[in-house]
Amino acid sequence: MNQRQLMGCCEDRPMLDLSKMEIPDLAINWTDINIWFGLAALWLTPFTWNVVGRFEYRTQFLTKLFGNPRLACTAFALCIISATLYKSYRFKMAMDSQPRCILLHENWILWLGYFLIYVGVLLVVSSFLALGFFGTYLGDYFGILMDEKVTSFPFNLVSNPMYVGSTINYLGMALIRASSAGLFLTAAVGLAYYVAILFEEPFTEEIYRRKKKRS
Repeated sequence: MNQRQLMGCCEDRPMLDLSKMEIPDLAINWTDINIWFGLAALWLTPFTWNVVGRFEYRTQFLTKLFGNPRLACTAFALCIISATLYKSYRFKMAMDSQPRCILLHENWILWLGYFLIYVGVLLVVSSFLALGFFGTYLGDYFGILMDEKVTSFPFNLVSNPMYVGSTINYLGMALIRASSAGLFLTAAVGLAYYVAILFEEPFTEEIYRRKKKRS
């Protein structure tokens, strides 16, 4: 038996040297304070409005402060809008202070980003029109209840179009800017919204269950 026959079936083939493989650069600077400010803003805003909304439902402290529930809800909505604008500002600041990701520098990714923003805006605007001002900004927590559950577009496609549309918008912006940091923050805001939904949906259902019992 010659020496070649003594070798294993793969010993005469070049082996893959894993030590020489390079992991693609994700282009995220974790020491940049802007990414952590962005993360905090993205997480704290939905958490805050849920906590304040529940406290209002149980104590009516804002309604007592402003004199009536509609005025109190309007003031609360302005706070949510301001927090949302600040959250978007921190998201943009985080992307601006981070390097671009070379893997995302593709024309199809750029156009995909624009398309996602179009879809996201469509979901957000259509859900606002379907719910109305008070329905969008937690009017249920102030006793401003809708007559029936909204099932028209876009709620016949997704159950939480405002949250889904907002997340898609962030994803689109991250792709347009070729920002790995933006993708990271998009995943973070998606998770934050998912957690918010876990708290909001059962609580809202309980509000309308109590309304149905009273009627």
